[in-house]
Amino acid sequence: MHHQRDSSCQEPPVPVLLGAHHPAPREPPLPHGAPPHGCLPVRVRPGRRLPHFRLPPRQKLCKPSLERQLVLDEKVLNRLLWYFTTAEKCVLAQVCKTWRKVLYQPKFWDGVTPILHSKELYAILPNGEKEFVSLQAFALRGFHAFCLVGVSDLDICEFIDNYPLSKKGVKSVSLKRSTITDAGLEVMLEQMQGLMHLELSGCNDFTEAGLWSSLNARLTSLSVSDCINVADDAIAAISQLLPNLSELSLQAYHVTDTAMAYFTAKQGYTTHTLRLHSCWEITNHGVVNMVHSLPNLTALSLSGCSKITDDGVELVAENLRKLRSLDLSWCPRITDMALEYIACDLHKLEELVLDRCVRITDTGLGYLSTMSSLRSLYLRWCCQVQDFGLQHLFGMKSLRLLSLAGCPLLTTTGLSGLIQLQDLEELELTNCPGATAELFKYYSQHLPHCMVIE
Repeated sequence: MHHQRDSSCQEPPVPVLLGAHHPAPREPPLPHGAPPHGCLPVRVRPGRRLPHFRLPPRQKLCKPSLERQLVLDEKVLNRLLWYFTTAEKCVLAQVCKTWRKVLYQPKFWDGVTPILHSKELYAILPNGEKEFVSLQAFALRGFHAFCLVGVSDLDICEFIDNYPLSKKGVKSVSLKRSTITDAGLEVMLEQMQGLMHLELSGCNDFTEAGLWSSLNARLTSLSVSDCINVADDAIAAISQLLPNLSELSLQAYHVTDTAMAYFTAKQGYTTHTLRLHSCWEITNHGVVNMVHSLPNLTALSLSGCSKITDDGVELVAENLRKLRSLDLSWCPRITDMALEYIACDLHKLEELVLDRCVRITDTGLGYLSTMSSLRSLYLRWCCQVQDFGLQHLFGMKSLRLLSLAGCPLLTTTGLSGLIQLQDLEELELTNCPGATAELFKYYSQHLPHCMVIE
C-alpha cells in the first residue's frame, strides 16, 4: 500500500551557489519535481540554520605555478630554511640549484664544524691513483672551523693547499687521533695565519720541542689531551709563547705542581678559563701556584685531579673570587668542608659540578643552599645524598639545571618535593631508583616547563 509522505516534514532543497566561472554542464532533462538547473539538494536537519556555500574566487585558488614560484622564491627560502637542522640542510641543499644557492650562504652554517676523516679526503681515480677531493663546497659555505681525524703531516699540507680559506679564513682546527709530527705542527701553524683555536687530542707523534718551535702568539685557545709526550715543559712553552691565551684545557698524566708556576703575568690578565682534566700529579701545592699565577679565572675545572683536598678548594675559594664555573668532579677527597668554603667565598658562582664526589653528604648541600647565584648544580653519583639533604635545595629559586643522576638513596617522596623549584628548566634523574613512572607523570603536571631526563 502506498503512503504519501507528509509535505510538512519534507526537507527543502538548499541551493549551492556556483561561481560564474563554473558553467553548468549540459545534462538530460530533469524528472518532474527536481530542483531547478544549477541547484543541488542538500539534506539539513530541521531547526538548523541553512549553511551558505560559496566557492572562493578564481584568484584565491591554489595553482601549481604559484606553488612553484613560492618554493623558488629566495626571500621565502631565506626565512624558511632557518627552521631546519644542520643534517636536514645538507639534504635540502640537493633539492635544486636555487635551494643550494640559498643554503650555501655562510649564515646558515655559522657555528658548524665539519668533521673530515683521512679516508674521506681522497678519491680513487680510474688508474688507481689517489686525488685530494675538492673542498670548494665547504669554501662556498664559509666554514672557518674543521675537525680532522686520523690525518698525517701530508694530509694537513694537502688540506692547506686545497681549501681556499685555509691560510686566512680558518680560525679553529681540531686534530684527533692523528700522526702529526713536530714538522707538521710547525708547517700548519706557520701557513694558517688566521688560526686562533687549536685542539690536539690523541696525537702521540709530536713532542714538547715541537710546541716550542711552532706555537704562535695568535693562539687564544689551546686544548691538549691524551698526547703522551706532554709534561711540564709543554706548559713552559705555552706560558712563554702564548701571551694572549684566554682558554687552556689540559689532560696530561705527567704534569706536576711545578708546571702551575710557569704562567706569566700576561696570562694572569688574559686567561679566564683553565681546565685540568685527570692531571693526577697535581696536589694542593700546584693549586697554590695556580691561584697566584691566574687570579682572574672565571672558569676552573679540576676534574679527576684526585690528589686535591678540601685545603686546595679553600685556596681556590679565597683567591679566585671571580669564578662563575667550578668543576670538582671525580675528586674523591673532597668533603662537605669544601662546600662550606665555596658557599662562603664564591658569591658569583653560577655552575658547580660535584659528580662522583662520594664524601659529600646532606650537610654539604645545606651549605650550598645559601648560594643565591647558583644556576646549575651537578650531583651525579653522590651516593650519600638523601632526601633530607635534597630539602635544602627546595629554596634555591635561582636553580635552572639540577642533575641527581645515579643518587641511590633518594626516594620518590623526596624527589617529589622538587616541584617547589618552579623555574627549573632541566632535571636529570637517570639511574635514580626513586624516579618512577608515577613521579614523571607528577612532574609533567606540576613542572610543565621543565625538561626531565629519565
